Amino acid sequence: MMNKILLAAALAPAALIPGAAWAQSASAPTTVEPLVPAAGAVLDVSAEGRTSRVPDLATIRAGVVSQGATAAAALSDNAQRMARVLAAVKRAGVADRDIQTATVQLQPQYRYGENVPPTITGYQATNTLSIRFRDIAKSGSVLDALVAQGANQIDGPNLSIDNPDAALNEARTDAIQKARARAELYAKAAGLRVARIVSITENGQDAGGPERPMMMQAMARDAVAKTSIAPGERDVTVNVSVRFLLN
Repeated sequence: MMNKILLAAALAPAALIPGAAWAQSASAPTTVEPLVPAAGAVLDVSAEGRTSRVPDLATIRAGVVSQGATAAAALSDNAQRMARVLAAVKRAGVADRDIQTATVQLQPQYRYGENVPPTITGYQATNTLSIRFRDIAKSGSVLDALVAQGANQIDGPNLSIDNPDAALNEARTDAIQKARARAELYAKAAGLRVARIVSITENGQDAGGPERPMMMQAMARDAVAKTSIAPGERDVTVNVSVRFLLN
């Protein structure tokens, strides 16, 4: 990551800064610390703090695609199979709050010919659930059970960290420590010392949210192999800009 480094001597006392002069002329006395201190030099350092966690939340889309000669037939078949899939999800212990309908579609299927209008040959119904697994180790076996009950479309997983606050705080601490160490290095090289921090700005964070998902192909209902999902690790990062006063 490119670090933005700025070392500059203060050019004017606070009273000569237009904003500060306006503050002094206000009727109520106000003390405003200028962005650039009146004495000393400032050093701006950008740093990225980083830590890692094992993801503890997997989100997967599982659904049923049905074909029918009529719209009603496609929807009816889809509804029956989806009811079995939903029942299997709940039997596996997935809470209602972790089950959400993601997609419901009904589309005509066409046959195309040369110099003739397209002809509807049937209908395709799709119903997809978004399912969150809070025990990633068990999610593979649940997916196998869903396929056995009629699910024929599975996408995912999206792996993420359910409660990233502690990890983000670790990353923030790491970022400030890195910025401080870099400031000490530059100050020593310039024959100065770090007096204090003037300001801290958090520029962005990555809380270990889902990346672009790995796509899982729809599995045959008679498949023998067991599905497994490896959580790995996710980086949690925070970017900060810190202004130091040197003298």
